[in-house]
Amino acid sequence: MEQSKPIDKVKVLFVCMGNICRSPSAEAVFHNHIETSDLKPYVEVASAGTHDYHVGQPADHRSHKAALDRGIDMGKHRAQHFKKEHFDEYDYILVMDDTNYNHVMKMCPNNRQDKVHYFLDFAPQLGVREVPDPYYGGPDGFEHVLDLIEAATAGLMSEIRSRYVDPPRLHPEINV
Repeated sequence: MEQSKPIDKVKVLFVCMGNICRSPSAEAVFHNHIETSDLKPYVEVASAGTHDYHVGQPADHRSHKAALDRGIDMGKHRAQHFKKEHFDEYDYILVMDDTNYNHVMKMCPNNRQDKVHYFLDFAPQLGVREVPDPYYGGPDGFEHVLDLIEAATAGLMSEIRSRYVDPPRLHPEINV
């Protein structure tokens, strides 16, 4: 069996429709967890949208407020459009729902399909696969989205540890 080569960083990209609610929330929550872990130097995180109508805009103010209420600042976020190049750049491309999954998979080269996952697949205990879009709802929807994201973040961090740390595949200086 061929041994995998060590990598410098595990790169994670969260994807939703406009990149102003769900995916930047996931990016911010996951980044916040990584910042306080020993994986900090070895994980890179970003987000993008399958549609380009919000490119350059900040996160939705309701998403930002819900995150700030939990001590997570999304103030620097600017929406970006998902690109075919992302399949080569990222190790995990994590979509929020069926629509985003279908859109991403239509663009996906056959040899990159193993990188695309539903984000909530990392929280099977929840019994749901899609992060609902809170855009047209009230504040409770944004809180619910953050709760789902928190659960999936724990599962994703566990996946990264088991896949890249045990056995070690991250840069050799990692000390876990």
